[in-house]
Amino acid sequence: MFKLCPYNCKMYSGLLVQRWKKYGVHRLTFMERHCPPISDRKECLIPPPDGYKPPIRWPKSRDECWYRNVPYDWINKQKSNQHWLRKQGEKFLFPGGGTMFPDGVSAYVDLMQDLIPGMKDGTVRTAIDTGCGVASWGGDLLDRGILTVSLAPRDNHEAQVQFALERGIPAILGIISTQRLPFPSNSFDMAHCSRCLIPWTEFGGIYLLEINRILRPGGFWVLSGPPVNYQRRWRGWNTTIEEQKTDYDNLQKLLTSMCFKLYNKRDDIAVWQKTSNSSCYSSKLSKTNAYPPKCDDSLEPNSAWYTPLRPCVMVPSPNLKKSDLSSIPKWPKRLHFPPERLSEIFGGSASAFKHDDSKWKVRAKHYKTLLPALGTDKIRNVMDMNTVYGGFAAAMIDDPIWVMNIVSSYGPNTLSVVYDRGLIGTYHDW
Repeated sequence: MFKLCPYNCKMYSGLLVQRWKKYGVHRLTFMERHCPPISDRKECLIPPPDGYKPPIRWPKSRDECWYRNVPYDWINKQKSNQHWLRKQGEKFLFPGGGTMFPDGVSAYVDLMQDLIPGMKDGTVRTAIDTGCGVASWGGDLLDRGILTVSLAPRDNHEAQVQFALERGIPAILGIISTQRLPFPSNSFDMAHCSRCLIPWTEFGGIYLLEINRILRPGGFWVLSGPPVNYQRRWRGWNTTIEEQKTDYDNLQKLLTSMCFKLYNKRDDIAVWQKTSNSSCYSSKLSKTNAYPPKCDDSLEPNSAWYTPLRPCVMVPSPNLKKSDLSSIPKWPKRLHFPPERLSEIFGGSASAFKHDDSKWKVRAKHYKTLLPALGTDKIRNVMDMNTVYGGFAAAMIDDPIWVMNIVSSYGPNTLSVVYDRGLIGTYHDW
């Protein structure tokens, strides 16, 4: 049996230990995933924090959690005035506020839905929130049928992702730095940044180019905060109106060069849409002086496990005709509809997909007889450690749980199919 780890390991994240001296602060590389050397690896059981209690059950957990389960005071002191969270007795409460949504996250999302009607009718199903805070945006979207991966590093905010998971909201530790995010290309229907402070136009626009890679053709990129609405907001950003105008113009120029168009804009929210028309790439990226340039064909678009970021535009495959946002079935129909990208997988076919779907309906029913808590509010999140098409998650879709689907980084790359079904997941190398 394994022994307990030392007490100071109670919040240990082995791959995300901040190794300042080894990896440095350039582009915040030290916050990325780094597999530790054998001498640094822990072969012990991580102890819970002192006073840990079983998590509050969903959906009540979305609004409150036990303080002792995530005993971090810094974020409470720094962000309570923005209504991210507040400590009250033995609990943290989550009022649903945020830096860019002082009137609450629901009002913020209501405005966003007015700007993007596809958020209301099942067109938009999967989203990623970069720099998610305590994941209130992703939490609100769950009631609207949109499944969000809330993404944040372990930084001076300490435990953004841990708060999200404690609340019962899908989340993963990560940062856009020097490596691709662990997701396949053309997967998310929407990407969101609410004053996430990512320098989108720096380093040749490499961070925004990664958003382009993982965003589905026809998908939306939503930005609130600097430099959007700089004409009214610049005084509060410790800058000048000229600097903010330059930042906005540079951002618009970069997005245009990547074949995004401004879709809608109101107050502090701007929405751009990724093109689903391949002719734009032909006209803009075929020029010898195009910048950013088109990625060469040797770059595998779905390779995303310790794969370096490249300052180039990943163009969707011309062979895929039915995977853009306007062509893929709306939610919930897409859950059981064989995706077009099955054709990219060895042995993948509509019949194999349907067989897997039927098999997991039977298995999930059997699992519930073995574990009666499964499918009730006693279990909120599940990791499917070796999925193929996300069959288990699909079989549990009507239960109050969410599933993080894991696809092996060295096996058949089926994660794109998981996302095309309207589910979420990531790569790992067990």
